[in-house]
Amino acid sequence: MKKIFSVALLAAAAAFCSLAFAADEKAATKSEHVMYSSADLKWGDAPPSLPAGAKAAVLFGDPGKAGPFTIRLQIPAGYKIPAHTHPTDERVTVISGTSQFGMGPKFDEAAAHDLAAGGFVVMPAGMQHFAGSKAGCVVQIESTGPFEINYVNPADDPRGAKK
Repeated sequence: MKKIFSVALLAAAAAFCSLAFAADEKAATKSEHVMYSSADLKWGDAPPSLPAGAKAAVLFGDPGKAGPFTIRLQIPAGYKIPAHTHPTDERVTVISGTSQFGMGPKFDEAAAHDLAAGGFVVMPAGMQHFAGSKAGCVVQIESTGPFEINYVNPADDPRGAKK
């Protein structure tokens, strides 16, 4: 059950990254040394592949390109990411607040697990999962790009139905 919860958390976080981030031009690459304090992060709207309302900050790499990346997502209270999958593994750490994660083909409040600050989830490529937050949170997502999010139910995709 914990694996499922962890996988769902990571996937949800990765979903936020599905590109179109307001990427900071100074986001680190593997050949640069960069340090950020919380005040240094450049937050922008999360990509259109995620429901409206979340904010994203790129810390390392470029989620739209091949290679490793790290992002943070600010998730507002009441936010939900419907069930989806990713073609790559995701690793998610809850930085602050509490996030919900679950596995399965639809968002199911009864099957969701709460993960508080310091919690960690790994979701393997292809796992159906969902995520959200009742009271708001910040999560950090690490994965390999190019990042993609594929909704289980195409009607849930905020970009409109994919063809």
